Amino acid sequence: MNYVYVLKSIKDNKLYIGSTSDIAKRIKSHNSGKVRSTKSRRPLELVYTESCNSVTASRKRENFLKSGQGRKWLKEFFRDNIIM
Repeated sequence: MNYVYVLKSIKDNKLYIGSTSDIAKRIKSHNSGKVRSTKSRRPLELVYTESCNSVTASRKRENFLKSGQGRKWLKEFFRDNIIM
């Protein structure tokens, strides 16, 4: 199983979108400063996950969520679910 995840920076309230096969390990990597793109934005909290059947499907979904339409969808999702 593969996953798409969204992290929220406590420091700047910005989102980071990624995909992985091991969410716990990946979040630990982000929060320990091992991921260059989020190192200066720590601490991060997991605010959304979605499971996918394959690496291809998770990457495709990740790319969608990083697009304008995907970010709009996330904004509406969070507004409706009072996450942000």
